[in-house]
Amino acid sequence: MNNSIKGHLCIVFALEHYNPLGMIRGLGQNGINPIYISVKRRGEVATKSKYISKLYRVNTVEEGYQLLMEQYGNYDFAHRPIVLFSDDKSCGYFDARYEEVEKHFITYNAKRNGRISEFMDKYKVQKLAEKHGLHVLKSFVVEPGEIPEELVYPIITKDISPNSGAWKSDVFICHNEDELRIAYTKITSPEILLQHFVDKKNELAIQGYTIHHGKEAQFITAMNWKYLIQGYYSPYHDVYMVKDEDMKHSLQKMFEEIGYEGVFEAEFLIDKDNIPYFLEINFRASAWNHTTNFAGMAESYLWVKGMLNGYIDEKDRKEFETFTSMSEIIDYGKRVDTGKISLAEWIKDFKEAKCTYYYHKDDLGPWEYVQKNWDEYK
Repeated sequence: MNNSIKGHLCIVFALEHYNPLGMIRGLGQNGINPIYISVKRRGEVATKSKYISKLYRVNTVEEGYQLLMEQYGNYDFAHRPIVLFSDDKSCGYFDARYEEVEKHFITYNAKRNGRISEFMDKYKVQKLAEKHGLHVLKSFVVEPGEIPEELVYPIITKDISPNSGAWKSDVFICHNEDELRIAYTKITSPEILLQHFVDKKNELAIQGYTIHHGKEAQFITAMNWKYLIQGYYSPYHDVYMVKDEDMKHSLQKMFEEIGYEGVFEAEFLIDKDNIPYFLEINFRASAWNHTTNFAGMAESYLWVKGMLNGYIDEKDRKEFETFTSMSEIIDYGKRVDTGKISLAEWIKDFKEAKCTYYYHKDDLGPWEYVQKNWDEYK
């Protein structure tokens, strides 16, 4: 099995999830069968892909980092292996050590230690978005118990960074000060983003990648949710081409100022007047990276190709028709198990979805494994 391109090994380093499964498939379908360092998490799915050339299972990111250095850290500089991420913990760990990592590997970076993590800070990246012309919601950064005088309710609480607190468990919608004080007793993050809460019409997620430290970018797929879940992402989507040139320009200038090169996802909230409000950037592949594979522009593969070529090949910018995608296990749990739709209705939607995240006719191992362990994944 070929696990390299132009003499560079390709390694996916990630918390086990269906997110790295999309990356592995995107590389595999383009002739690169990556090495996969799987960091233990609830259940397995990506490990079952037929496209993996060599699999390592580790218990922690730290253990994986040590293994990576020992097994693959001694190639000559001109043929350094390429390492790709799909979770914030792994990305942040390598980002903190980038000036050492770059001697041994090509990976996502913003030129210096800790630069990516600076902009995982939701408040800081929103200020940058505002500077470059995007709409943002009024926000405050506080410690638990602190209540700014200028606060206007309703507000939503969020961890300031994806690597602090309890992520979704720290999200509360508060309509008054009493509700906020109760929320503070449950939040685990030492710093909290308080953001004006807007009754959203939808959300928008954009997938793509950058090279030359943000000077070049390709925006591949955009997504809206087919239904909304309060405080959670929707697993059923309409996927289409990114056509808002002003939005693309603003995002590209943000990446250039950060100095970022890597795969990304940018998130927006759409209000009742169809105004998009910038929320955050994930500086790694998101779970929605599967959509770029279906669109014929697998972001992980194209980033690797762009980094090695030194440019984005215009032949890799393709048009596609709008399609639907479904994270099928989660969607089943959110709609069938809760009684929102019948099993027959769900099977119809599942069959009509052009892009599914577990099931793929050319890589059935993950789907077959999940079917046998269904309750573990819902």
